[in-house]
Amino acid sequence: MFSGLELTLFLLATAVLGVVAFRMLNLPPMLGYLAVGIAIGPHALGVVGDNNATHALAEYGVVFLMFSIGLEFSLPKLLSMRRIVFGLGLAQVLLTILAAMAFGWLTAYLLPQFVQMSWQAAFALGGALAMSSTAIVSKILTERVELETPHGQRIIGVLLFQDLALVPLLILVPALASPGGDLLKTLAWAGAKAAVVLALLLFFGNKLMRGWFLIVVKRRSQELFMLNLLLVTLGAAWITERAGLSLALGAFVAGMLISETEFKHQVEEDIKSFRDVLLGLFFITIGMLLNFQMVIQHWALVLLLLLGPVLLKFGLITGLAKLFGAPASVALRTGLGLAQAGEFGFVLLSQAGGLQLVDPLLIQAILASMVLSMLAAPLILARSDAIVMKLSSNEWMLQSLALTQMATRTMAARQHVIIAGFGRSGQRLAKLLEEENIPYHALEMDPELVQDTQASGANVSYGDASRRETLVAVGIHRASALVVTYASTPSALKVLHHVHELAPGLPVIVRSVDDTDLDKLRAAGAAEVVPEVLEGSLMLASHALLILGVPLRRVVHRVQMARGERYASLRGFFHGAADYSEADEHLQVRLSRVTLSENAHANGKSLAELALDQFEVEVTIVRRGKERLELNGATVLQAGDIVVLRGSAEGNARAEQRLLHV
Repeated sequence: MFSGLELTLFLLATAVLGVVAFRMLNLPPMLGYLAVGIAIGPHALGVVGDNNATHALAEYGVVFLMFSIGLEFSLPKLLSMRRIVFGLGLAQVLLTILAAMAFGWLTAYLLPQFVQMSWQAAFALGGALAMSSTAIVSKILTERVELETPHGQRIIGVLLFQDLALVPLLILVPALASPGGDLLKTLAWAGAKAAVVLALLLFFGNKLMRGWFLIVVKRRSQELFMLNLLLVTLGAAWITERAGLSLALGAFVAGMLISETEFKHQVEEDIKSFRDVLLGLFFITIGMLLNFQMVIQHWALVLLLLLGPVLLKFGLITGLAKLFGAPASVALRTGLGLAQAGEFGFVLLSQAGGLQLVDPLLIQAILASMVLSMLAAPLILARSDAIVMKLSSNEWMLQSLALTQMATRTMAARQHVIIAGFGRSGQRLAKLLEEENIPYHALEMDPELVQDTQASGANVSYGDASRRETLVAVGIHRASALVVTYASTPSALKVLHHVHELAPGLPVIVRSVDDTDLDKLRAAGAAEVVPEVLEGSLMLASHALLILGVPLRRVVHRVQMARGERYASLRGFFHGAADYSEADEHLQVRLSRVTLSENAHANGKSLAELALDQFEVEVTIVRRGKERLELNGATVLQAGDIVVLRGSAEGNARAEQRLLHV
């Protein structure tokens, strides 16, 4: 029997080995966690049993995941999604339960000698099968930057309703098992508690969150900021749990409230390590549930229970999404994202087994099929684009239209620079190129960023630079250079492979985090690789030498020599705790775009009258239609103008308030 420390060490060791092995095979680390859980679980090697402490830790992983998802949403955005949450989500859960009940009744009617199932049992199984995996799907959407896409918002909306539906289902199943109970009274009391708790959290939390975080931030203590973050997250989760709701729902509400403050980005970075480690433990516990002997002995039943619910949910959700106005490609992606089983389904399945509503053999077969569907989910989602392209001719047309529009915008461009990635590095590069009158065209995968930067006059299109068709559409044959501004070696290697095929002579400059993959990228054809850590080291060294009295000419000469030697003198160094930045991200300078509405406060007022500089904010661009205005104190703003602000998050928020309202 393991002690607490021994169990933790063993889980960490196996998790590291599993993730390393799957990374070497270029497979998602999530599959590594699941495989480790299968191997060490009670149904395989039996090294780790079904441990309550392990399950408790794993549940915190889902809590922090839901908190980080809440950071991507605000209360107005959630209200705007109510049709998805309470329309599409409600329809999906109800119809899945009804389909399961109909199937159970039909099977029991046609095969009474093999299947004996009451409608109460079918209802419980339908509720379990209606759930999808919040942990798996949300993590994949986050990694693929698809939370803000049309299908991403529909998937998250349905997952939120499933989380809400868990509470009444947990009340209904035991009440149906014992008909003597007062079902309506129990449900009404639970619903009233849930409504009161959520209303209090949203109303008071919205008023208190920004003020409380300001008090904490002014103490300028990273430790205090982290402690406060844990307190808020776990505190909100505890409140909802005490009200009979799930821990994850409280964490989501807490994240949603923080998303409306200027501390959102700092919180995202601080919570990431907790979320990923604990979420890995959650996936290990899911893997531990799979009984391979059951799968082998009753493979036909398990296969039927795997394919039946997955195909049913895929078809049902795809049809409902189309019914609620989604295009075919979005509906298909929504269906693929929600077809698998979910972690909350295990809770309902366990409850049904405890109440002896369902035969234990059937429970084990359904459990095995649910785990297998969750194992398959990362692979299905990784191939979702290819699946949608095969199933939807519409998707081909939309992709072709997007590529045609991109090709039209760049048709006249000659000797332009292609910028892959239009984040902070890409935007700074674009600004320097504009100042030198060098044409460019950028590719970016964040649709919201593309919309904002296009409105500000940037030459940017939505597209994946690692796709051959996108590079052709953006005019790679006529370009003078290509710059990869994001630090992702696998993606950069794909770009280099396509460039080598399409335009072998095109110089490609690649950004990397450090010099680990420098030789690999050079061998793949990169004309230059810029490791950001080593460039930072060079700047630190040059400033230190200047302060110590070394002549400027000698400093410049030494920096040039270091770059000429491919950073050889700086490649070997020891990692220390100080290598990790603790800068307050909420104080960083950023750009913000504001579109003036018809009743905006700033209409008819000059920049001097608005006095936005008192918020330490600079107006960098004012666009009126296709015209970019000259900026000075006498510039008068009009309705429809697009104003680009430069300042801290808090300063930009105050300036936006003055422009629009006060």
